[in-house]
Amino acid sequence: MLAYYLQLGLRSLRRNPVLTTLMVLAIGFGIASSMTTYAVFRAVSGNPLPSRSSQLFAPQIDIWGPQSRAQGVDLPDALSYTDATALMRARKARYQTAIYPVGHTAIPQDAGSEPFAVDGYATYADFFPMFDAPFIYGGGWDAGQDDARASVVVISSQLNQQLFAGADSVGRTVRLDDHDYRVIGVLADWNPRPRFYDLDNNNGFADPPGFFVPFTLAVDLQTETRGNNNCYGSTGRAPGWQGWLQSDCAWVSFWVELPDAAAVQAYRNFLQGYMAEQDRLGRFRWSPYYTLRDLTQWMDYEQVVPPETRISLLLSLGFLLVCLVNTVGLMLAKFMRRAGEIGVRRALGASRREIWAQFLAEAAIVGVVGGLVGVLFTGIGVLGIGLVFEPDIARLAHIDVSLVALTLACALVATLGAAFYPTWRAARVQPAWQLKSN
Repeated sequence: MLAYYLQLGLRSLRRNPVLTTLMVLAIGFGIASSMTTYAVFRAVSGNPLPSRSSQLFAPQIDIWGPQSRAQGVDLPDALSYTDATALMRARKARYQTAIYPVGHTAIPQDAGSEPFAVDGYATYADFFPMFDAPFIYGGGWDAGQDDARASVVVISSQLNQQLFAGADSVGRTVRLDDHDYRVIGVLADWNPRPRFYDLDNNNGFADPPGFFVPFTLAVDLQTETRGNNNCYGSTGRAPGWQGWLQSDCAWVSFWVELPDAAAVQAYRNFLQGYMAEQDRLGRFRWSPYYTLRDLTQWMDYEQVVPPETRISLLLSLGFLLVCLVNTVGLMLAKFMRRAGEIGVRRALGASRREIWAQFLAEAAIVGVVGGLVGVLFTGIGVLGIGLVFEPDIARLAHIDVSLVALTLACALVATLGAAFYPTWRAARVQPAWQLKSN
């Protein structure tokens, strides 16, 4: 019977091509607007490390005192050098790393190639296993090399392509500014989106960093941060590099891996004790105040999802609702014009359930065709999304099998929902009235 109802639906749709086209376009445009903005929203709000997001935590501690909060300054997003290195020395987590962004000029060994600027990070050895960074050649350095201030570097696959034409470069030398580094590993194409480990310095959707060097070495070389350097309350600090390191300027991101609830509670207790100790030493003169957020909580705190994507998604859903209301009107007009046909079918023995099945089958055809049109318009929308959103965000949106399947499913469900009231009205047609009037 389903095949028969589909055949009846096709015949009915062919009898009113203009009305059918209007319904298909209404569904297609409404679904396409929603799916295009959803493609962007999905890209910027996804979990960049789902296998470990519940185990990765970013601590914040109050290094400026309650007077800063009274003036509207929240806890700093980063730590000071003093606190970051103290937490590293304590090693109270399974993995821990301090991070700050740096920039250098890469000098190719080929004399005919021009030097070029490249951005990277200074970090610790735990960075790579903690964040599941994949390697195509070699690997990361170890804790001993952190302590030894070893001149080693992990480079990205892009930088490896630029400098060594993609060959295995482990053991070769890279010159960054006026210092030589030995390549110890080459990362695969790895750039978590958003780049959760450095959200306080970028929007999370920039190009992948070109290199990673030991944090300890970068500090020894007096490599300044390329990120934020918040020095609230640090006026009058000692001049020079050492004065900056000893100040309460916040510029070092910090992450720890805590595998279970017991480890989380133990680290909270450690932070409480650390701040109490600083109070005893005369550095902090206020009650300990700190936070410990996991990866997803940190992303919410840093407001990773741009507000314009949420607004666009809501507006597109509103547009879809308008399209569905129009589709309801078109279907109602189309179905009720066939009241005489419905009356005859009912008089010949068709039940209301069969009328429901017939008209919902017809609506399903409209939904499937509207979904296919929606997929086409969604593709066009994704190609032109850069006209609405920033390039770093727009290029993240893409069409894949899951988006196509979701578009078709939403179109079908939305159309069946829009057809509910018109079908109900059609099923309530009284056969006697229609036979008498016709």
